[in-house]
Amino acid sequence: MRISQLLFMLLCTITSIAQRSDFQEIDFTKADSIALKYKGASLKNIPVLTHNLTSSLQTDVEKIRAIYTWIGTNIENDYSSYLKISHKRKRLAKDRQAFLNWNTGITPKIFKALLEHKKTACTGYAYLVKEMTNLAGFECDIIDGYGRTPTLLLEEDSAPNHSWNRIKVNNKWYWCDATWSAGETIILNGEPMFNPDYFDGYFFAEPELFSKNHFPINTAKKDTINTETFKSFIKAPVVYKETFIEPIISIAPKNMHNQITKGTSVSFKLKVPDDFNENIHLLLNKGGGQKVIEPTITKEEREIILQHTFDKKGSYDVHISTKDYLVATYVIKVK
Repeated sequence: MRISQLLFMLLCTITSIAQRSDFQEIDFTKADSIALKYKGASLKNIPVLTHNLTSSLQTDVEKIRAIYTWIGTNIENDYSSYLKISHKRKRLAKDRQAFLNWNTGITPKIFKALLEHKKTACTGYAYLVKEMTNLAGFECDIIDGYGRTPTLLLEEDSAPNHSWNRIKVNNKWYWCDATWSAGETIILNGEPMFNPDYFDGYFFAEPELFSKNHFPINTAKKDTINTETFKSFIKAPVVYKETFIEPIISIAPKNMHNQITKGTSVSFKLKVPDDFNENIHLLLNKGGGQKVIEPTITKEEREIILQHTFDKKGSYDVHISTKDYLVATYVIKVK
């Protein structure tokens, strides 16, 4: 079995593979409007807030959506807390069971600070999602592990750096990441500043795509990790959050960094929805200069293959791009 398949199976080990497309018939407008109605509500009485968000909604997924949207639009990412947690995680990186024990113990303290200031790191977001969905009658777990973004790359000895959730609906598990949905922290004049920018692409995300930038560690054997699968995870191409909208999944090449000889043709393969009709192309960046390449495109059922021949030596950052956003990034070294 290929490493990529192992990674996908690792993320989806419990019951059925599930995703947001299971609820295509559901209109989330009402759930989102209720979340907006209670914008700024206090966290001092979470059972009452949970009741207010969910009591008038008919379906389970709408109730969860209202909770998720409220959290994503009311809780601020606390960068200073993130740095403290990251430092502790690095200290415990070589002892995963010690890390998990510490993480369990620190969570209530983070939650107390969250209630008072509506600021938290990823652990607090995950804890609040669990607390509120549990109150609404749903089974929800906190998942600890690794998050990988275009600005947050990992090494083999990196410490776990992220937490998210899985929620059970109709006997299926669905993945979500409220931290990354809430916005991002940017550094302005040397100071961290949270930029609230709610993005619902991580709500009940497509599991195969979710596994491209989330790697869980609390599997059945909590003190172990599949080393080869983790290596595959950190070597994979960078994906961007906008790909979760469609979704678009990078299939090949398997690794972000690739070395070829001059005159070699590279095929970039993507899995896309049945109705995908975006104009897609390559952006080649070499030595700071960037140009748009219209590759040879082959379309198959739910797949697009972009083919380009590299005729000149050098190192290229290759971005797969649509008109509006980046899909994935590769590095091609041509010798």
